[in-house]
Amino acid sequence: MPILDIKGISKIYGSVKALHNVDLAVEQGEWLAIMGPSGSGKTTMMNIIGCMDKPTEGKVILDGVDIAAESARNLTAVRREKIGLIFQQFHLINYLTALENVMVAQYYHSMPDEKEALQALDRVGLSNRAKHLPSQLSGGEQQRVCIARALINYPMLVLADEPTGNLDEANEGIVLDIFKQLHREGSTVIVVTHDPEVAQEAQRTVVLEHGRIARIIANGGPGQTNASRLEDGAPDSQSRQAAERSKE
Repeated sequence: MPILDIKGISKIYGSVKALHNVDLAVEQGEWLAIMGPSGSGKTTMMNIIGCMDKPTEGKVILDGVDIAAESARNLTAVRREKIGLIFQQFHLINYLTALENVMVAQYYHSMPDEKEALQALDRVGLSNRAKHLPSQLSGGEQQRVCIARALINYPMLVLADEPTGNLDEANEGIVLDIFKQLHREGSTVIVVTHDPEVAQEAQRTVVLEHGRIARIIANGGPGQTNASRLEDGAPDSQSRQAAERSKE
C-alpha cells in the first residue's frame, strides 16, 4: 500500500486549473522528484501534499487517511505529526539560535528536548554552530538547520521545496548527501526542484506541464539500475512525435 496515493486531484482558482485530474502513488521509502516549468502546478501540488491547501476535486490518501476531506485544524495536526517540511527560503526565526529553531518544532509537536535537538544538528554537521543565530550562518548552514528542524519529530514523509535553489555547488552537494542518507535509512522523500541534476538523484521524476503529469521518468538514483527509463504509460516527447508521424 502506498504511503501517499493521489487520486484524480484538481485544483481550481477561479477560471484557472492549477492541477487537472492528477494521479500519483508514492511508496514507503521512495525518493521522488517533481519538476516542471513555472506555472506547471509544482507549488500547488506541494501545498496539497504538505497539508497547506486542499484540492478542489479528488482524494489525497496519506497513511490511509484522505487528507483532502480533513478540516483545516486536522490538516495542521497531520502536518505537525507526519510531514517534515523543508523550504527554499528557510523560514528560520531570526532571534533564535540554530538549536532553538530546531526546538521550536519540538515544542509544537510534543516537548522540547535540547539533547535530541543537538543530535539533530549533529546529524547535519552543525553541532558546532548550535548557538549561532541565522544571521551568523551561511545559506548552506541555514538550509541544514531547516533540514534538522524538519527531521526532529521523525516524520513519515519529508517534503522539500527547492532545497538547493539558493545554494552554491558545494552546499548543494552537502544537502544532497543528507537526502541520500535519509533515503538509505528508509525515509520517504519528495523534492520539488527545477534542477535536473537534483532530480536525477531521485528514483523517479514526475514532470508536470499545464497542471498535468506529462511523464514520469525512472532515474538512475538510489535503488535503480536503468538510468532515464520512462515508465509505462508515460511516453517522452520523442516517442509521442514518432507516434504522431506514423498517423500521417
